[in-house]
Amino acid sequence: MTTQQNNQFIVTQLIRVTAKEARYLERTADRLRTFTIDLQWVESLDNNDEHSEMLDAFVSRYGRLQDTLGDKLLPAMLRSSLEKTGSQLDNLLRAEKFGWIESTQVWIELRELRNRLVHEYIESPSTLLSALQQALHCVNLLIETQSRMANYAKIFEQIQ
Repeated sequence: MTTQQNNQFIVTQLIRVTAKEARYLERTADRLRTFTIDLQWVESLDNNDEHSEMLDAFVSRYGRLQDTLGDKLLPAMLRSSLEKTGSQLDNLLRAEKFGWIESTQVWIELRELRNRLVHEYIESPSTLLSALQQALHCVNLLIETQSRMANYAKIFEQIQ
C-alpha cells in the first residue's frame, strides 16, 4: 500500500468514526433539548443521576467529535490532499480555505467552548448553563462540518 493509499484509508476510517460520533452527539443533544435547560436544571444535577449522566454523555460526545474532526481527520485529509500539515492554526486556516470548516475563528471558539464545558462543569452552575446552551446551539455546526469533510473526501476519492 502506498503512502497515499494509506492516507486515504485513514481518512475513510475517520469519516466513518466521525459520522458515528455525530449521530451519537445529535441523539444526546436531542434528548437534552426535551428539557428546559435553565439554572434550576443545572443546579439539580447533583441530585439527578439521569440528567447528570446525560450531561456527561453530551460533554463527552461534543468534545470527542470536535477533537476527532480537528485533531485527527483534518490533518489526515490535508495529507491525503497532498497538502502540508502544520500547527493546528495552519491546518484550520487551510480547512477554512477549502470550505471544510465555517471559519477558523468559529472553530477556535468551538474548542474554547469544549474546554469551558469540561472545566466549568464542576465549578459554576451559571457558567455551565451558558456553555451548555451555547454548545447545544453549536451541535449542528459540528455535524455540518463532519458532513462537509465527508463530502469532500468522497469527491477527492473519486478523482484519484
